[in-house]
Amino acid sequence: MKLLTWNVNGIRAVQKKGFNERIRQIDADFVCLQETKAQPDQIDVEGLYPYVYMNCAEKKGYSGTLIMTKTEPEKVTYGINMPEHDKEGRVLTLEYDRFYVVDVYTPNSGEGLKRLDYRMEWDKAFGRYIASLDKPVLLCGDFNVANQNIDIYDPLALAGATGFTNEERKGFRKNLLSRLVDAYRVIHPADQTYTWWSYVERGREQGKGWRIDYWLVSPSLKSRIEDVQILDQVQGSDHCPVLLTMKNL
Repeated sequence: MKLLTWNVNGIRAVQKKGFNERIRQIDADFVCLQETKAQPDQIDVEGLYPYVYMNCAEKKGYSGTLIMTKTEPEKVTYGINMPEHDKEGRVLTLEYDRFYVVDVYTPNSGEGLKRLDYRMEWDKAFGRYIASLDKPVLLCGDFNVANQNIDIYDPLALAGATGFTNEERKGFRKNLLSRLVDAYRVIHPADQTYTWWSYVERGREQGKGWRIDYWLVSPSLKSRIEDVQILDQVQGSDHCPVLLTMKNL
């Protein structure tokens, strides 16, 4: 089974850059998108997948998550059942007989860390939500944090920057990595590969990236991880897709 995650930074924009054709080529069983920045009537994904689910922000042109899949879920949950955290369309959960697929777009702490306090509250609330799920979890998305020094191009210079503060890294580890496994590090324990590059700094051209997009899975699924590929050759967004391949799921 192949599962893809990608922060598209605007699905309408990326569809003008060959998105539909790339998705057809990859042919994943699940396609999980973040930062779609659109309402359902503003996009056209007809013919790509038989089942499409979208969680939109109340504010138009902002945030949002979307999952396309070949397999109809038993249940779809929009958000984490907390109104104070569910206005931005950041979480989408599909429930199946033996597992959950969860798509998340974690809030950014913002310029000057002005939203760090909210980010810390979000991390705790989202961690509790994941802990409440009663089956193995395949969780993906843009988590807006580089966990280890190897996940960022210059950890010394960028220490304390948004997405690389001690608070964010500790929150990620305590609320998620305490109960889930970073699938990429299972297969590639020492590789320094990135999933996001700053447009402003021309990061992609200069090799100055961050790994902030992940697949996290329940420990019971660790032995079924076959491969995790960071598709950094795929253009169209400031993020690139991450493809997880699972066996016997």
